Parts: sequence; structure tokens; C-alpha cells
Amino acid sequence: MIIQDVINHLEDFAPLAYAEDFDNVGLLVGDKNTKLTGVLVTLDTLEAVVDEAITNKCNLIVSFHPIIYKGLKKLTGKTYVERTVQKAIKNDIAIYAIHTALDNHINGVNDIICAQLGLTNRKILIPKVETIKKLTTYVPKSEAESLRHAIFNIGAGTIGNYSHCSFNIEGIGTYKGNQSSNPVKGKKGNLHFEEETQISITFTKHLEAKVIDTLFKNHSYEEVAYEITTLENKNQNIGMGMIGTLKKAMPESAFFKFLKTKMNTESIRHSNYLNKSITKVAVLGGSGSFAIQAAKAAGADVFVTSDLKYHDFFSAENNILLADIGHYESEQYTKNGLVAHLTKKITNFAVVLSKTNTNPVKYF
Repeated sequence: MIIQDVINHLEDFAPLAYAEDFDNVGLLVGDKNTKLTGVLVTLDTLEAVVDEAITNKCNLIVSFHPIIYKGLKKLTGKTYVERTVQKAIKNDIAIYAIHTALDNHINGVNDIICAQLGLTNRKILIPKVETIKKLTTYVPKSEAESLRHAIFNIGAGTIGNYSHCSFNIEGIGTYKGNQSSNPVKGKKGNLHFEEETQISITFTKHLEAKVIDTLFKNHSYEEVAYEITTLENKNQNIGMGMIGTLKKAMPESAFFKFLKTKMNTESIRHSNYLNKSITKVAVLGGSGSFAIQAAKAAGADVFVTSDLKYHDFFSAENNILLADIGHYESEQYTKNGLVAHLTKKITNFAVVLSKTNTNPVKYF
């Protein structure tokens, strides 16, 4: 295997097309064509993590957070970022970051938190927009079935729990080829009438290149007529945060004790108690203040996240209980989920869970 093979597994699972625009994801350091020796999975990439990769003979670090977030103008070893990148380069270790691509995945960061808390009836808290596209094309009636199935086979035409979804209209297509044309049906220079099927199929945007390639490989016409449009529909399987239901309602203080245990956190910063039972729980790993209103609108009793500022707590407005459990604490189990996924996909190479605690926040 080469490093690109691991990247393919990661991007099949969490396509980078769904990472946030501000993020820096993908291969940050190294050559994708390098022969793989092993994979180390971590939440953050620091010098100590690179040392751990060296010890374990892993030449690929899969990191949740990107070590290079803003542009690097120098590599002098002055900052922890520069020193980490320098050490990785010197030791031929590649670094790949997945970050918000996994944040937005239905089985990603927030689903892992939900699993830790035993939440049921989980759904995305803030569904991502402009991630659903639609192909409309026109094909000879006799070729419609084979073209549909070719496009279905690459994952298009899936809506929720249903696959092989399409809409088809039969009609008459017309065209007239010039002297440079080479029509499959009809003759150049003659107006041709052909029984055609208009096929419409929706797909998630990361499949667009595959959809176009499949269309052209399986369509017989010299010139393929097609349209691709971006839909306004929200994608219920891609987006930030999740909301779910506790198996049993809990008083607020009991829930916080439960939360501290399950999320292995030493302290919880929270808004005023509301003196009501906790049943619906919204979660968002990492910095989640932007999702407070969404959690309230979804009817959550509590919103579990991190990095809340002083004035964010006023936003609770006695409508929701806000719980800040710490940034590292909210995402700490993410690397376990990545190891579990990669171990299933890669059986002939070591996939090592980093033992380095990269949390920069300490408690007295």
C-alpha cells in the first residue's frame, strides 16, 4: 500500500467536499505516493506525536485537527507548528487532517458523542445546504435502463433510506448534425426524431465528477445533452451537531454527573439550572456557540459543546441548559472512531491509536 490508499479510504468515508470552507483538510505534509509503513491516529499533531509515530514505525499520521491551519510563511522552528512540521519532514512522515469533513459526517464526531451518552433517535442538528445536486439528461429509450443502473452503481440516486431513485419522462428528441458530425442515430445533415427518455437523478455533490464520467462512458450520443443543478434541499445526513434522546430522563445535576463520567471531563461550565428533567440532548464537538439557537429551535433540554464565552451563556435565556465540557474532552473519542474504521479497511498494516494526551488545558 501507499499513503494514497489510506487517503482513499478516509475520503470514501468522509469526503473532503463537506469540510467547511475555512478549514485546511487533506494531506498537509508528505508525498501521497510514498510506500506505507503504518498509520498513527491522533486528535492533534504535535512534536510528541511525531516522536510516537517514529517509535511505532508509522510514516502517516492521521490527525483530526490540522497542524497547519493558517498559511506558513516560514519554517524556522520558532513555533510549535513549525517545529512539528520540520520534524515530520525530516523523518519522512506524512500528516493528513480530516477535521470538519468528519464534523459534518453523520457517523462522525457528534455521532461518537451521542454513542458515548447512549442517545437514541439521533439526527443532524444543522443540516448542510447546497450538498445535493441533480442530473437531468436525455437518452435513447432503449438505453435508459442501462444508463440509470450505471449511475446508480456509483452511489447516485440515494434519498434517505431509499436507493435507485430517479424520475423518467418519455418524449421525442430532435437534432440535426452538421457536416462535421458523426451521429449514432440518424444521418448528418438530416433532421432526426428519436424516442428518448429524460432521466433525473439526485446525488451528493462529492459524486459529481464520477456522475459526469459515468454519464459520458455509458451514453451513446456524440454530444451528450445534460444539466446539473444544485438543489436548495437540506441534506439530512450531512451537517453540524446532532440531537438525540436519553434512554431515561434525568434531573439536571444527575445528568451532569453522568456527563462528566461518560465524557471523562474534570469540570463543566454551565448556564443556570432550569429545574426540569433532561430528555433531549443536543451535542456539537469543538467550538459550538454558533449552534445555540439551533439547539433551542430543535427543542433540546441541554446543549453539550465547548469554548463558550461569557456572553454565550446569556443566550440560554432560561430556555435551554448550556454545558461546556472542554474542547479536547468533547472530541477525545474521535480518534478511537477513526482507528475502528481504518482497522476494518486496512488489515495488513498497523493502525495505531496515539497515546499522547494533546490537551493543552490543565485543571487545578
